[in-house]
Amino acid sequence: MKTLYPLLSAALLTLSLPSHSADPAPAAPANPYLQGNPYLQNVPTYMPFGITLPPKQPASKPWTMNRSISKEEKSKMMKQMMPMMNMGMKMDIKDTMNYMTTKYKAKKDIAFDDVVESMKLRANSLNFKLVGHSPMWKDIQAVLGDTESPRMEVFHFCDIKAGREIMKLAPESIVYLPCRIAVMEDAEKNVWVLTLDWDIAWLDSVNGSMGISPELAAMAKDIHDKMDNIMQAGANGDL
Repeated sequence: MKTLYPLLSAALLTLSLPSHSADPAPAAPANPYLQGNPYLQNVPTYMPFGITLPPKQPASKPWTMNRSISKEEKSKMMKQMMPMMNMGMKMDIKDTMNYMTTKYKAKKDIAFDDVVESMKLRANSLNFKLVGHSPMWKDIQAVLGDTESPRMEVFHFCDIKAGREIMKLAPESIVYLPCRIAVMEDAEKNVWVLTLDWDIAWLDSVNGSMGISPELAAMAKDIHDKMDNIMQAGANGDL
């Protein structure tokens, strides 16, 4: 099952566990999202690596920004986490980006512009607003003089109600908004439709669902389903 930031799910589980001690680690229930996964098959559910947790900010009212985290603190956390990720999954940067992406290959007879038009029509029918467009390939040509790079464009979509609720809980989430869908040619001139994987189905394997309410989880699922619907319409050339 595709998940939002699935390569970090094992690390997130680890961060919620106590540091290693002389006592044997208690048996943990099997995590269904770690089973049958080629990248996670050798990573146990319970991994007592003694990772140091950052200070926890107390519960606060909506729209409250968390404390700023220093570069040194972020660096320390990543240095603790990433060796475990690398040893357990043997992932390089291409594996990591691929695992964090949902993508569909357009049918052979569907042109780039037809993919885009189908996406726009489907988004409109779902009341998912197109709020921006970034023709990156034109910038690459104009600024860098590179006419060999493939065509790539990014489209920005918004569900304003869901976006508001997500930001009320975690204002920092604005950096991921609005939702983006990219249309891009590959080396063989195949057209692909891609987005950041917004599926949060793995949350039911994390104690407390990381503070996300059932109502907000339902909104996130609705966004995921609409984005997926739009992408598949584009890849299939549906009108």
